[in-house]
Amino acid sequence: MTSMPDQPAKPPFHGRQDRPKAYMVSGRPVEAPPLAQGLYLVATPIGNLRDITLRALETLAAADVIACEDTRVTRKLLDHYGIATPLTPYHEHNAAAARPKLLERIAAGETVALVSDAGTPLVSDPGFKLVRAAHEAGHAVIAVPGASAALAALTVSGLPTDRFFFEGFLPAKDGARRARIAELGRVPATLILYESGPRMARTLAALAQTLGPREAAIGRELTKLHEEVRRADLAALARAYEAGAETRGEFVIVIAPPDAEAAVADAADVDVLLRQALQRVSVKDAVSDVAAATGRPRREVYRRALALAGGGDDETR
Repeated sequence: MTSMPDQPAKPPFHGRQDRPKAYMVSGRPVEAPPLAQGLYLVATPIGNLRDITLRALETLAAADVIACEDTRVTRKLLDHYGIATPLTPYHEHNAAAARPKLLERIAAGETVALVSDAGTPLVSDPGFKLVRAAHEAGHAVIAVPGASAALAALTVSGLPTDRFFFEGFLPAKDGARRARIAELGRVPATLILYESGPRMARTLAALAQTLGPREAAIGRELTKLHEEVRRADLAALARAYEAGAETRGEFVIVIAPPDAEAAVADAADVDVLLRQALQRVSVKDAVSDVAAATGRPRREVYRRALALAGGGDDETR
C-alpha cells in the first residue's frame, strides 16, 4: 500500500469566500484583479470621496482585509463604492495586539490593506510599526499613493515648496509647545502643522510670538464643501482667530521659512521679539525662545533682555 504524501495545510481564511471582489464606478460593477500577498498602504480621500484613485479602489476591493483606524469612517467610503471587503480596527490603542494578527494573515498568504481615516497612511497615524514589522518579516510592502492633507495645503499656500518640514501636531501643554516652536523657528524650510479647531487661536498666538511676522496660510476643510484658505502673516492670522474666525473642521497651518538674509535677526527684531516674550514668560525663558528663533548669541540676547526688563544680572530670575 502506497502512503499518500503529506498535504500542505491550507492557510486560514478570515473573510467571506463568496464576497464579490469588485467596486462600483458610475453605478456599474468593475471586477478587481487579484493581488499578490503583502501589505498595501492605500491613500484615501481627505474629504471629497471622488479623490480616490482607480488603483486604490482595486486594492481595497481585492484585499482579504482592510485595517483601519475607525471602521465606521472607512465603511462609509466602502459603501460609496460598493466594496464588501471585511474591516478590522488598527489604531494606537489596539496596535500592539492587532499587529501580530495582521502579520500572521500576510504570512498565511493573504493581502492586507492599511488605510487611515483620511489621506495617506503613516502620516500622523500608528502605521509605522506595522510597516517596519512587515519588512522585518520579509513581507512585501506596497504603496498605493493618493491624497495627503499636508501636501494639499502646501501646494495651495503660495509658500516655497522646494523644501518643507512636516511637524504634525504641536505639544498640547504651553511650555512644551513654546519650546518646540522655538526649535522649529531655526528650520530652513516651509513648516507644515496640523491643528484642531479649539486650539487654533492659542497655537497661532504662540507661533506669532515666537516666529514673528512670517507669512503663513491656513487650510480648513480642504477638498470639502466648506473649504477655506486664509493667507496673511502669523500675527494677522492670530488676531483673526482670536476675534472668532471659524474653528469647525480640520486645519493645516503652513508657515514660510525664515528669510535667508534674516536667519540671524538684527537688533531691532530681537528687541521686538523680546518685548513680546517678556510679557508672557520669565527673562530666562524669553532669552531661550528668542535666541533659538533668531540665531543670535544667547549672551547677547540676555543683555538685551535685561535692558528691556529694567536691569539686573541674574539670568535665573
